[in-house]
Amino acid sequence: MKARPRTTFRKLDGILLLDKPRGPSSNQALQRARHLFRAAKGGHAGSLDPLATGLLPLCFGEATKIAGRLLGARKAYDVVARLGQVTDTDDAEGRVLHERPVPALDLGTLDRELARLTGRILQRPPIYSALKRGGEPLYAKARRGEEVEVEAREVDVHEFSLLSAGDLLDAAVGVGPGNVLRLRVECGSGTYVRSLVRDLGEALGCGAHVAELRRRWVDPFRNPRMWTFAELEALAARGGHCLESCLLPLEAGMDAWSRVEVDAAGAARLAHGQAVDGVFGAEGEVAVFGPGGRVLGLGTADRDGLLRPRRMFAWACAQPGPPAGDGAG
Repeated sequence: MKARPRTTFRKLDGILLLDKPRGPSSNQALQRARHLFRAAKGGHAGSLDPLATGLLPLCFGEATKIAGRLLGARKAYDVVARLGQVTDTDDAEGRVLHERPVPALDLGTLDRELARLTGRILQRPPIYSALKRGGEPLYAKARRGEEVEVEAREVDVHEFSLLSAGDLLDAAVGVGPGNVLRLRVECGSGTYVRSLVRDLGEALGCGAHVAELRRRWVDPFRNPRMWTFAELEALAARGGHCLESCLLPLEAGMDAWSRVEVDAAGAARLAHGQAVDGVFGAEGEVAVFGPGGRVLGLGTADRDGLLRPRRMFAWACAQPGPPAGDGAG
């Protein structure tokens, strides 16, 4: 059998909005894309479970410097909930623990229970989750059969509603089994859709788990143009320049930070680790833009009008140095 040619990696900067398929983990999807683009360095922003599909932002090159803080708190999903079955993972990947009959349901009952799970609520995360205790993910403890207790915490659920009542209405006239609900979720950071579906099932008296999950958007990518692997592979066959046209510049991902601008002299100072005086109109961690509107990296602005470099991109560090002896505080 002929060995597959070894990938020759290269320096490549940018953000790819991948439409992740069901099956691979987020890291497996990242590595497949990284080899396709031949990107020397890559990371993903916000994980998706293997069962989940949809928006997974991938960061290549210098974009990995912001991957951990790229995404905003708000995100949206479409979810298919299967009623009548409780699993140990709260989704279809897990082992069925209990099966219960699904009671006759009506729209009023569903709307009422969905409303109770909307707003600022207390939620218990799944025991099979990446939350860490003692430096180890909970799922690792659960897979070893250890007893895992997870404390409830406050989360924000902006919307939890029926996307389609067709399954429910079909069941009412004897057409379908009535054990599937299609739901829409818009929520804040730290919210588990699996937990929402689990708790909805308990409120309805029959239990439930996530059968399908698709992430539609996450801030700052509210209307994302996502790329499937099939599309990317077709573009790769046409040439590297076609494939690279799918990448967003780093500027597209900087909306999570307040923006401050510096002139060429300020850019040079920051690039060499020096602070800059000015009126920036922001405090805390900020996105620093230089002449021409190109993002230079992240800085920290204080209330006294001092901007310090925090994490600058490689092209910012190529700036010529500031005049000798020129210093700020």
